[in-house]
Amino acid sequence: MSDTVIRVENLSKKYRISRQAERQQYVSLRDVLSEKFKNLFRNRQKNPGKSNSFEDFWALEDVSFEVKRGEVAGIIGRNGAGKSTLLKILSRITEPTRGRVRLRGRVASLLEVGTGFHPELTGRENIFLNGAILGMHQIEIKRKFDEIVAFAEVEKFLDTPVKRYSSGMYVRLAFAVAAHLEPEILIVDEVLAVGDAQFQKKCLGKMQDVSSKEGRTVLFVSHNMQAVVTLCGTAVWLSSGKLVAVGESRRLVEKYIKTNAADEPDTSVPLAEKTRTGSAAARFTNLTVVPLGSSGGQIEHILTGGSLQLDLEINAVRKIKDVNVAITIYDSNNYRIIDVNTALKGDFLSLSNGEKANIRFVLHELLLKPGRYSIELWLGRGGAEDIDFVRNAGVIDIHENVKNANHTETFPGIYQCRFSHQIFKP
Repeated sequence: MSDTVIRVENLSKKYRISRQAERQQYVSLRDVLSEKFKNLFRNRQKNPGKSNSFEDFWALEDVSFEVKRGEVAGIIGRNGAGKSTLLKILSRITEPTRGRVRLRGRVASLLEVGTGFHPELTGRENIFLNGAILGMHQIEIKRKFDEIVAFAEVEKFLDTPVKRYSSGMYVRLAFAVAAHLEPEILIVDEVLAVGDAQFQKKCLGKMQDVSSKEGRTVLFVSHNMQAVVTLCGTAVWLSSGKLVAVGESRRLVEKYIKTNAADEPDTSVPLAEKTRTGSAAARFTNLTVVPLGSSGGQIEHILTGGSLQLDLEINAVRKIKDVNVAITIYDSNNYRIIDVNTALKGDFLSLSNGEKANIRFVLHELLLKPGRYSIELWLGRGGAEDIDFVRNAGVIDIHENVKNANHTETFPGIYQCRFSHQIFKP
């Protein structure tokens, strides 16, 4: 018997969009009554441009892929790529225009906060209601009831109508029901973003258990690429309703990020013109990135394991006293990798009106995997004041070190620590 539990074959979904004539983009009640009256005395065929027109919009077009039993598959793509439409078809909320979907087993879906909940019913009642909607028997729900309540952390509010729940409580209870009532296929949309960081971590752990320990299949949609890489073995990449690729999640996410580089800093914009926040008592006016070799001399590229020099120029508009200067480096998934701050060395900066200062940071042995990283600059006083904060001040491109090419090519992490090892045989 085949291990394929989800088979999507040439799936397409078309919507018809109504477009009003340009002059009807805004109409008052008087315009509507006037138009109706005029239509009684004229042939509408002579004025075709004044009627509504329609346009076909393909939310999905000829999408095909398979997901195996016990696999966690991530669905990635920009807003409008067709991810939610795909999940609604898989959840049987809407029908496809063309193609078909084959599902083997019961499906539990968490697409929106409180899907399948009745606002007037209590949390306790909604557990049984939602479980029944998912096709569970009352005996199954009772057996899992205590686990659901404990996971959702809503014991105190169990007999309170869910209309009084916060969005976080709603999604905790909804996820707990969907994950604990033993569906063969669990579909989770970006709805988990409603919860706090601790709850998201808890849900990710539960989804890993559902797939690895219980052998169930999970479809996970998220814009958090790090979560997709961590949780999912494979990924399905959609763009404008079409399938771009299906493959190993890490490699696919890397390609996706490189393709969708719109959020990367624009290197053509001078630092002085970058978007920034803060009191503007002083400003970063220049940033220079200098790759350094092992001997300290300047080289062409920044290599894995090499050093990096960052030269900053700061211009004080008003007097500043005892402030910190910090540089933070983020990876392509927007995760903070490195944070250096003059305060960590007990050093602070003071400037008079119109005075300038140059600060040099040297980062030794940057054991980062090849790729593009963004630079954030901050000038301020502890956590009390932001003077100049530039989120996308520049980029760092780390190149592969030829000496370690065979190792960096397959290294799955972000930071490559130096290590030694020994092999012992009894």
